Amino acid sequence: MILPYERHQRSSVLEFSPPGSVRVAEARLAEAVGLAASIGVTIVHTGIHPLRERRPSTLMGEGQVASVKQALAEQEVELCVVDAALTPVQQRNLERAWGVKVIDRTGLILEIFGERARTKEGTLQVDLAHLSYQRSRLVRSWTHLERQRGGAGFLGGPGESQMEIDRRLIDDRIVKLKKELEQVRRTRGLHRRARERVPYPVVALVGYTNAGKSTLFNALTGAGVYAQDQLFATLDPTMRQIRLPSGRTAILSDTVGFISELPTQLVEAFRATLEEVAAADIILHVRDAAHPDTQAQRADVLHVLTDMAEGAEAALDENWQARVIEVLNKADLLPEGQLSGMAVSALNGDGLEALLAAVDGRLGAGEQESLHRIDAGDGARIAWLHRHAEVLETTAEDDVLVLRVRMSATAHARFAQLPPMDEAGPISANDP
Repeated sequence: MILPYERHQRSSVLEFSPPGSVRVAEARLAEAVGLAASIGVTIVHTGIHPLRERRPSTLMGEGQVASVKQALAEQEVELCVVDAALTPVQQRNLERAWGVKVIDRTGLILEIFGERARTKEGTLQVDLAHLSYQRSRLVRSWTHLERQRGGAGFLGGPGESQMEIDRRLIDDRIVKLKKELEQVRRTRGLHRRARERVPYPVVALVGYTNAGKSTLFNALTGAGVYAQDQLFATLDPTMRQIRLPSGRTAILSDTVGFISELPTQLVEAFRATLEEVAAADIILHVRDAAHPDTQAQRADVLHVLTDMAEGAEAALDENWQARVIEVLNKADLLPEGQLSGMAVSALNGDGLEALLAAVDGRLGAGEQESLHRIDAGDGARIAWLHRHAEVLETTAEDDVLVLRVRMSATAHARFAQLPPMDEAGPISANDP
């Protein structure tokens, strides 16, 4: 594992990089080792190589390339992972210089995603990202690319090179995958609109990979989502209902973890998944408070969210930051009182009640009180209010129940569409 490291390497977006967010080389290397180990790669050598400048041909300097070559030969290494984004030329030149197969950070993350994807959507997203990455490396990947084939029709014209054929086949596959993913987006849109009609507020968990999102998800919902101390344990979004202290129901969504220098192919491929974050009423930004790089990780997550809020196809609205609650997870690993803010431990349950109360309070901030007079036998409408609103008071008047509730304008509009058993319907809070 080789880490070409710039001495003043910072997180991607300076506006989100407070003091202390300069990345620690050792923490970055440990993260890369964890990435490789998560897919069964045995690490026998690691090295941090400070960069004075980025060489277009090999990224690192000649002396560094030579020292790495010697170390790889001594350890009889067959695969070298370079924790940086390599150009196709740099990757080819390093393979020639070291005599081993070389993959970069992007290739490593794509391999992990390929192993972890379980649903059809996740597989489609990974396949699309793989092909986009592979297409850019046709110039260095295969030894037969200079050969030419004759042919006609859809097989290619006379003299079409093997590289052109391979690129065309990849392009055709990419087009097909994008069409399938577009269908996934449409299906997600239908599901999202169905939830809006219910309506349940959506709370999305986001955060750096291995921050403990899935562990927190399980702790809050009682679900059995796969949660391990490894990077990218979760790729496919999972949703479960949770009951908040007020009695209202919400949907909690666990999403894929972010990471520094997230490959551009993955940002585009996982747009359908990130749209779940964009549609959320509340975004819980789960941080590993005990990690030495926690400030830099925070900046990387905010960078991805900012990108989602900018550009022609912005998924997040410009006021997305008002919907974020920062959750400092793994507080049990730090001395008591060291953290300020929403500190929790998903592992032992500390702070979870306060977190649910904070979510409940944020969701209730835009709600209003109203009175509803309902026939005592109209169990369906009474049950609906108990599921989707906070019932503050219930009184009986002969065969009619009067419920004072607090709910959002959306929920109020939905309730008004429910068919009553008789003419008795909702009345305003000022109605005597």
